[in-house]
Amino acid sequence: MTFSDDDHVRPLGGTGLPVSAISLGAGTLGNPAQPDGSPAPESVDLARILLSAPYAVIDTSNNYAQGRSEAALGQAIAAYGLPAGHNIVSKTDADRETGRFDRDRVWRSFEETTARLGLETLPLLHLHDPYTITVEEAFAPGGAVQGMIELREQRLVGAIGIAAGEIQLMTRYVTSGAFDVLLTHNRYTLIDRRAEELMAEAAARGMGIFNAAPFGGGLLAGRGTRYAYREASPELLAWVDRARKLCHAWSIDLAAVALHFSLRCPLIHSTVVGVSRPERIAQLEELRLTAIPDDFWPALDALGTPPSTIDD
Repeated sequence: MTFSDDDHVRPLGGTGLPVSAISLGAGTLGNPAQPDGSPAPESVDLARILLSAPYAVIDTSNNYAQGRSEAALGQAIAAYGLPAGHNIVSKTDADRETGRFDRDRVWRSFEETTARLGLETLPLLHLHDPYTITVEEAFAPGGAVQGMIELREQRLVGAIGIAAGEIQLMTRYVTSGAFDVLLTHNRYTLIDRRAEELMAEAAARGMGIFNAAPFGGGLLAGRGTRYAYREASPELLAWVDRARKLCHAWSIDLAAVALHFSLRCPLIHSTVVGVSRPERIAQLEELRLTAIPDDFWPALDALGTPPSTIDD
């Protein structure tokens, strides 16, 4: 599949990896599992649809759906091939049982990922949620960062990234100079903008930047009452209600505004949006193609600072 100029394909920072304005997140792909633990046929069907969608990158992880996300993508690739212009980006994860996250675990995680996907190499691999180790442990000899660098040096991965949430932790990884790409989530949205300084630091270093979860896990898309995995406060729900009423007055959808808040940021190369059902692709395209008037943004700012659920 090829992409038109309207799809906004651009290189991911200094990596050269082509990305479109939107990347598809496969965090829930593979759920629910079949009795034998494998992904159900409908998951493989969804993986096929993701691969044929008009977006250049699918974002998954070793640990998503306990490995079934990658397995479903691998089955779809085996059956239908990996379309031209599409890439799979994945993440290394700590051992689910022990929390171990050192050089050997990084390699093992990579091997598990490539075996599931049926791919020998990856264009980009992230160090994902390194919360079970300290930064010092990650950078020590035999640590997780050594494993990531070895994979890049051996050209098994084209680039390495850091993907997590906590800003202080992420800042230490970004400023280390070891990584090519930053993936931040839930921290640059209509509700919470604390990742802006971190993204500016990454951009100054020539890093590629993904911004994930522009809907905050669903709250800004009208699904549920949680933001960033936590129940929203009454004050936050009231702010969202005011924002929704403002959008109604402008005849636009809050979800479109939430998506375009990320799309319009010059620091961000691609916005990662999770897709759990086939119909979400068409809905996502409709949101992407929605025009948000320039005058709307000052009106939104006038609502004041939202009370985020995040405190890191």
